[in-house]
Amino acid sequence: MAALLGYRSSRIALYLLGTRALHRTQGNPAARVAVVLSGCGVYDGTEIHEASAILVHLSRAGAEVKMFAPDIAQMHVIDHSKGEASQESRNVLVESARLARGDIAALSHLKAQDHDAVIFPGGFGAAKNLSSFAVDGEACRVHNDVERVLQDFSKAKKPIGLCCIAPVLAAKVIPGVEVTVGQEEEQGGKWPYAGTAKAISALGGKHCAKDVHEVHVDKTHSVVTTPAFMGEAPLHRIFDGIGAMVSAVIKLTGK
Repeated sequence: MAALLGYRSSRIALYLLGTRALHRTQGNPAARVAVVLSGCGVYDGTEIHEASAILVHLSRAGAEVKMFAPDIAQMHVIDHSKGEASQESRNVLVESARLARGDIAALSHLKAQDHDAVIFPGGFGAAKNLSSFAVDGEACRVHNDVERVLQDFSKAKKPIGLCCIAPVLAAKVIPGVEVTVGQEEEQGGKWPYAGTAKAISALGGKHCAKDVHEVHVDKTHSVVTTPAFMGEAPLHRIFDGIGAMVSAVIKLTGK
């Protein structure tokens, strides 16, 4: 009986391997997508729900994912239970490793030729650690490696996905890019960061108003954006918007 069960288990394993291999050879190769993190936690790093949603949708799409973050100190550390700055210091790469379950590399190692697309989740880390937008607004600086990555993917005509506040990075680095950070009026508090739309224009980009479940696709620059938590909405609608962004990015890769 044990021998028979072992034989059946082996046959099942071989069958599954065969069907997986058949599926891979008949379809397009998996899209290789880099995800750039900025820490761990909405107020001083990556927005965790956004990052998780991106990873879930990439997994469903069968993408090969590699995560990166700059190996630098955070601008500051926020006690998320109080919304107040603390006196400690944290490293962006080390904190991002929490989200990546340890499988992460320094952003300096990210090369456009090794990937088909790149995606940037939001969270204040994009405006504090990946750039100085949170402090300097329209006069902000973008981290050297972030600027290099965005420019290299843009020059290679490889798709770039950004959500929440992250589109300001593209607006600063890619002249004339079209992006969305949601609506351009607060609408009674529904869009508390609506003023960011004006900053997009000042940075050299063009803002396109969208709802949280929608995306804007700039086909000229291969840039896909969605508002995510720039608006007040149920989590599932934000999740759907991020899913639409990921789907559009994957489609642009041709894989």
